[in-house]
Amino acid sequence: MRLTAFTDISLRIVMRLAVADADELLTTRTVADALAVPYTHAAKAVARLSELGLVEARRGRGGGMQLAARGRAATVGSIVRALEGGDDVVGCEDAVPCPLRAACRLRGALRQAQEAFYAALDDVTVASLVEAPTGPVLLSLTPPGERTAPLAK
Repeated sequence: MRLTAFTDISLRIVMRLAVADADELLTTRTVADALAVPYTHAAKAVARLSELGLVEARRGRGGGMQLAARGRAATVGSIVRALEGGDDVVGCEDAVPCPLRAACRLRGALRQAQEAFYAALDDVTVASLVEAPTGPVLLSLTPPGERTAPLAK
């Protein structure tokens, strides 16, 4: 199973916000640049994360975002479920439905595997994702244009 790019970006944003200082507000642009993702994708992810109550975002001058208390306590499984939705792994009911759907065992087996995948992620917290060495790396990320060249010897 492969997560959507949207979920991947959302998880990276949550991880970056999890290592920010408690009073630090980050902008979507800053986070998008540091994580090397398009701003428009990051903005959509932040909007969805805000709807889910995982991120607190304030617009305008002095605005920014930070991880909400609910976001800090969330498991990766709950976040991925919310972002990926409840769709089947295969398209049994697509525009052209599968002719085997009435007697197929594959759909049930794949649903069971999908739930096992999510259940494994239910044991992973946002806090555990950002333990060393990941947290320090997240804090050291800078947008490509802001990286400084190594000093000449």
